[in-house]
Amino acid sequence: MTDVLLRGVNKFFGTDQVVRDVDLAIEKGEFFSLLGPSGCGKTTTLRMIAGLETPSQGDVMIRGQRMNDVPINRRPTNLVFQKMALFPHLDVFENVAFGLRIKGLPGREITRKVGAMLEVVSLEGFEKRPATALSGGQQQRVAIARALVNEPAVLLLDEPLGALDLKLQLKLQRELRQIQKRTGTTFVYVTHNQAEALTMSDRLAVMNGGRIEQIGTPAEMYLRPATSFVASFIGRTNLIDVTVDAISGGHAQASTQGLHFALPATGHAVGETLPVSLRPERIELGATGLPATVTEAEFMGATVLYRLTLETGRVLLVQALADRAPLPEGARTHLSWAPDAAVPIRATTVSEDAE
Repeated sequence: MTDVLLRGVNKFFGTDQVVRDVDLAIEKGEFFSLLGPSGCGKTTTLRMIAGLETPSQGDVMIRGQRMNDVPINRRPTNLVFQKMALFPHLDVFENVAFGLRIKGLPGREITRKVGAMLEVVSLEGFEKRPATALSGGQQQRVAIARALVNEPAVLLLDEPLGALDLKLQLKLQRELRQIQKRTGTTFVYVTHNQAEALTMSDRLAVMNGGRIEQIGTPAEMYLRPATSFVASFIGRTNLIDVTVDAISGGHAQASTQGLHFALPATGHAVGETLPVSLRPERIELGATGLPATVTEAEFMGATVLYRLTLETGRVLLVQALADRAPLPEGARTHLSWAPDAAVPIRATTVSEDAE
């Protein structure tokens, strides 16, 4: 079952178009992320699903019902912001119970629902704790419980972990995923954090300039990016323009300046020039291969990120395990990779945020 469906959605603010021809289907029970840099249209798209903005063109459907003209308080959605907006004068129980009391539910039903939801977010025993006495992570879990206790069809989350420190972000990423699995609620999550989207999502859409560049699973997006923007925005990569030299045996042989790759033959022609994405971790350092000189070494803990210059002057990023001291600047080494290590992609504009 499709919980959220966007068909031909465009959004203008005056003459400025911020969302362009978005088609998107989010299935029931998915953890789906909208990922992209600032200004790409992801938050505006979320706000149109929520009812905070109205599409200039196209339709927003939730569980088969057209929502374009339905006000926010009548949609089967709830929204969690980065700023949690908890009621500081209320304790945890009353913060979570607020929406249920507005609906006029009996006290016994409210107690049951709030208790069950606090158990889901691992805050049982915190019922009488003042909201202001909680840690940032605990406050975010209260905000999520308050949104989920009303049993929305879709929970919308707008960068809810952005204001937290890195260690707490990582902890809450796991907890959010567990909460989503336990409740089975469809989550639509907006973030500019690539690692966050890859860690938590069943599927994600990468947005750029108001458009969706690619939709897929985290593995598909990382291992088989469709465009240069996706390849650069999700992780690091080397973008290389190559020319197809020959096609045989189901493979296209492509090269440039002494670099050789084997690509799938489908859709390619001899003489064609196209970009490929070569991930830094697919390149190996060793005693044989292409000579290269270390320009820079960035120690990252478990790995070292090298910038190495080939004899042609081309610079390649290489990510190697930090199982020894990093090679010093000026050191000589050799590079090699499997013939099929590079992925053919479609050229698109790569913003500064994707570098």
